[in-house]
Amino acid sequence: MSSSDLALISHLMRRAGFGATRSDLEDLASKGYAEIVDDLLAPERFPDIEDDVVRRYTAVAPPGLAGSNAYWVYRMINSKRPLEEKMALFWHQVFATSWPKAAHPPSSYAQIDTFRRNGLSDLRTILIDLSRDPSMIYWLDNNENHDGDPNENYGRELLELFSMGEGNYTEEDVKMAAHAFTGWTFTQPISHHPYNVYPSEFEYLEEDHDDGEKTCLGETGRFNGEDIIDIIVRQPATPRFVARHLYNFFVADEPPVPTWNRIPPQDPDTVDAVVEAYSSSGGQMRPVLRTLFNLDSFKEARFRKIKSPVELMSGIIKLVGTHRFPDPDFGKLNGSMNMGQQLFNPPTVEGWHTGMEWIDSGALNERVNFAVDEVSDVTKPGVQDIIARLRSAGRPLSPEELVDKCLDLIGPIDVANATRDALIARAEAQDPLRFEPGSKEESAARVVEMLQLIVSSAEYQFA
Repeated sequence: MSSSDLALISHLMRRAGFGATRSDLEDLASKGYAEIVDDLLAPERFPDIEDDVVRRYTAVAPPGLAGSNAYWVYRMINSKRPLEEKMALFWHQVFATSWPKAAHPPSSYAQIDTFRRNGLSDLRTILIDLSRDPSMIYWLDNNENHDGDPNENYGRELLELFSMGEGNYTEEDVKMAAHAFTGWTFTQPISHHPYNVYPSEFEYLEEDHDDGEKTCLGETGRFNGEDIIDIIVRQPATPRFVARHLYNFFVADEPPVPTWNRIPPQDPDTVDAVVEAYSSSGGQMRPVLRTLFNLDSFKEARFRKIKSPVELMSGIIKLVGTHRFPDPDFGKLNGSMNMGQQLFNPPTVEGWHTGMEWIDSGALNERVNFAVDEVSDVTKPGVQDIIARLRSAGRPLSPEELVDKCLDLIGPIDVANATRDALIARAEAQDPLRFEPGSKEESAARVVEMLQLIVSSAEYQFA
């Protein structure tokens, strides 16, 4: 098992999941890279989280925003189906809806469950399910979209932010899409307050639907919502827009979505390859992602994305090995809320702006403090595992060996020469690291200090 193999697998698991422990990477390395990708794309091969166990041991039912945030991060850390959770996060970013407007937890949970269920299906199915989702209907006011009194909010965002992108449709297309979605609403859940525990369901009111002739995106007919989506998924702009979203989420940071009609992709060849996979598969996400994950450009794009707060938090918790079962400090999994990413509550319909916009002075301080606090506890299983692996050398470790082995075990992570030199300089200020019986606590403290310095580095902010 070469270090380059482990580094590539680690990269894949950071992007297609939320990281992996060293033991996980070693287990995965027994398979070929393409086989690992196939497993990720077939989550049904692996058992799901025992949801009832988690909810029995945590205070998330009836849940609030903080509890739901923590519960989802728990799934990210522990799921044997990491890409399923990652795709749910991807679609949550693209189809952003915010909890506070609806204030109806079951609808918010149901939407994320829908993304888990259909996130790897085809775009047509995904968009139809989205259009029938009570949380989205309420978020973009389609329950106020009536025959004779249309509301254009959902029709506009369906074209602009959810499928095609600005500049690829007209105002008349927006109006006609809105008319096509008249009558698409939801049932009012019983006992809305104070319990918020009863679900809402999609409801189609035929008597409230405009059944007249409509012309949208160059096609004419007595269209309903499904017809509009059929037209959308056939448009040349659609696979290119979706491909750029996938590139931004899985490969490398791009500028904000509203600039995409002016700023071309930084890697047009990769986007073209994803577009081709979309077109040849009829918009199926599995072959699209299989193509993406097997591209050389994806494999080489290591540490070119700033970790979102949720990615940073879940990755560091996986590293230290805690929260494998609902712990008393389950609420600590809300940490991303303080770093600028509150799940179920993106700031606008555009979702979160990614890349460098994740970092400001306050957020960076929270990110570093969270990571440092997590690796500071020498009793945590993941920290103990790193110490044991260092001890297994059976001899003192030089400053260079200590630094390089920690960088390897915590990632593997690539750092700039200046960062490595600074870490070595700190290690050189002390004697070679020994694991003799009388120096057990001292050697453990030195390993912890090195881990703290690494997770404080600029390079650790990148995936």
